[in-house]
Amino acid sequence: MPATPTPRLRFWQQPLHIAFSVLFAAFWVYTAFTTPDLENWLLENTLTLSLIIFLIAFYNIFRFSDTSYTLIFLFLLLHVYGSQYQYAENPFGEWLQGEFSFSRNHYDRLVHLGYGLLLAYPIHEVLAYGFKVKRLLAYLLPVELILSSSMVYELIEWMVADWVYGGGEQGMVFLGMQGDIWDAQKDVAMALSGSVVAMTVTFLLTRKKATNRQV
Repeated sequence: MPATPTPRLRFWQQPLHIAFSVLFAAFWVYTAFTTPDLENWLLENTLTLSLIIFLIAFYNIFRFSDTSYTLIFLFLLLHVYGSQYQYAENPFGEWLQGEFSFSRNHYDRLVHLGYGLLLAYPIHEVLAYGFKVKRLLAYLLPVELILSSSMVYELIEWMVADWVYGGGEQGMVFLGMQGDIWDAQKDVAMALSGSVVAMTVTFLLTRKKATNRQV
């Protein structure tokens, strides 16, 4: 990172893309068969499926770099593992809670941080190489898009909790609030922080690369 999008080779000529696809499909199926709450898994994976359809549909229209595909792959694994359990009961989050004496299971915070940290750069690639957005905006817009989409996601979660679970205790469990009334705001803040870090690192690496070329 940063890296330009990969050449337009066909899918079967891209070993890394094939490996990511096979590994993710296997893990996705595994979580579906081992989840203790299939309804929750299906709801959580609605957006996952949407992203996969988007990636497949635009594969031959806009090709991300291997760096971006790696970041997307890591985020999808992080999210799908989270969907396997209710966030408040995620085993890795429980381990972190016990190991560091946290007051709650913070796996949901980790996923939101990963959303900004891992997906800001792919968005940057789309803007910089796909839409030819000017340099400064190509770094600022990913942060703004992560922030706005995080807020929209929290609104969608609220509507699902209200319409599907009828609000109440079960709705709170789906939201993963764990008694924190500021849960939504903190989730958005984590995503925003991750995107700021990602774009700052991208900017500094790009600037360093440009400086080295001039030397």
